Amino acid sequence: MEVSVLTVGASALGSPRVDDPTAQATITAALTGPLAALDTGNNYGRSEERIGAVLRALGGVPAGHVVVTKVDPAPGDDDFSGDRVRRSVDESLARLGVDHLPLVHLHDPERISFAAATAPGGPLEALLALRDEGVVGLVGVAGGPAAMMERFVRLGVFDAAVTHNRLTLLDRSADALLDAAVEHGVAVFNAAPYGGGILAREPQEGVALTYAYRPATPEHVAARTAIGQACARHGVPVAAAALQLSTRDPRIVSTIVGATRPQQIDDALAWARHPVPADLWDELATLVPDQRVARTRRSMTLSHHQEIR
Repeated sequence: MEVSVLTVGASALGSPRVDDPTAQATITAALTGPLAALDTGNNYGRSEERIGAVLRALGGVPAGHVVVTKVDPAPGDDDFSGDRVRRSVDESLARLGVDHLPLVHLHDPERISFAAATAPGGPLEALLALRDEGVVGLVGVAGGPAAMMERFVRLGVFDAAVTHNRLTLLDRSADALLDAAVEHGVAVFNAAPYGGGILAREPQEGVALTYAYRPATPEHVAARTAIGQACARHGVPVAAAALQLSTRDPRIVSTIVGATRPQQIDDALAWARHPVPADLWDELATLVPDQRVARTRRSMTLSHHQEIR
C-alpha cells in the first residue's frame, strides 16, 4: 500500500458540528486531490457513513487512494473482545460500501490491559485472523501513550502504527517508539501534529488553550508563546513548522492532518511547502517543555478526576 506524505484525518467529519454538504465536499476533495490516504475510524461518529456516501457517488475508491479505518468497541460499550473486532470490521465494510479494507488499526488499546489485548481470542488475535483471511490487507495499532505503543510495535506483528500528540513542537516523547518502529519495519503515521489546534491557530485572549485533548499546562502555554515568537522572527507560520517537524522526520511515513472543510487540506499543503530555515529548527528544539513535568501534571489531573467520579 502506498500513501502520501500527508494523510487527511476524517475524525471530526463525523461530528454533527459539520453539516453534510461541507463533509461531502471535504471528503470529495480528499479522495480526488493529491493526497492518497483518508484516515477514519469505527467510533468517529458519522465519518465512515459520510465517506461511504461519497464513495458510492464516485463509484468506489478512486485509483491511487486508500481509506484507512480502525476497530473500536461499540458506542457506550466496554466490549473490546475478538468478537467485537469482527463486528467492528463488518460495520466499517457496510458503512464504507467496500468488500476489503487495505489497513485497519487496533484503536486505543489503552482502554484495556496489554494482557487482554494480546490474549487468545482477544482483539489482536481477531484482527490478525482477519488479515490472514484477506478481509483486511494490513494491520496497525493506533494509540496514545508512547511507551504502550512501543510495547505493541515490539510484538513484531504489525504493519503500521499511529501515534498522536507525541511528536510535536511541544512533545518529543515518541522518539523511542519511532526508533522501535524502524527496527521492526513498522510504517508510522504521526497524527495531531498541531496538538489539537494549539499549534495551528494563534492564541486568542480569553480562550483557554488545550493540548492533546486536555487543558494545556503552564509549561505548554509558555512554550507555545516562545515558539510563536521564534517562528515570527523567521517569518514562518507556527503551523508550517509544526507540520514540517513531522514531515521532515525520516521515521514518519505519513502525517495525519485533520480537516473539516476543503480549505484546510489546501492550507496543509501550503504549510508543508513553506520554507523553514535550518537555524529555526535548532531554536525550536530548545523550547520543548520538560516532558516529565507535563506527564506529572496529566497524571495528577487524571487522579483528581477519578476521585471526583
